[in-house]
Amino acid sequence: LSSVLFDHRGASIVGHILLDTLEEAGYSVDDFDAVGALTAAAVPLVSAMIQAAASRGEDLNGFVMDFVYPSIKGPSIAGKRVVLIDSWLSEKSYVQTSSLVTLRNGNELSLDFSVVENEGAEVLAVASLIGGVDMVDPTIKVINPVNGEESQLPFVEVFKESELH
Repeated sequence: LSSVLFDHRGASIVGHILLDTLEEAGYSVDDFDAVGALTAAAVPLVSAMIQAAASRGEDLNGFVMDFVYPSIKGPSIAGKRVVLIDSWLSEKSYVQTSSLVTLRNGNELSLDFSVVENEGAEVLAVASLIGGVDMVDPTIKVINPVNGEESQLPFVEVFKESELH
């Protein structure tokens, strides 16, 4: 995706597509304050969304999950409503640079979710440019590894993996 997302035209298009898809799923850019990259592959997606929101006159911050130490990099998300994003989320791991192993129970997304909650933010949804979970009402179950509490997060996918075959 780098050759597309580091081009000014590609970044603009993808940023707007992500914002539009979230809006169609019920999440207007007014409903969330920040978008967080779950993996290195999602960092340009976050940047594209920030720029697309700015072109619409909207304020949107971004952050990145720290892949070494469980924390975030970016502006404080304390008290903020956030959407977590990745480039490709599937039952299998396709992104080698990902901190995410799979979307099954016990996945590293649970750790990322708990880090964001510990930072004082509310996770509204998980989004992905490509999703490999073809469900009628897609949700992702995460388990906070600290307290064992389970949460169901809405999963918003721009493209379904099955559409790409």
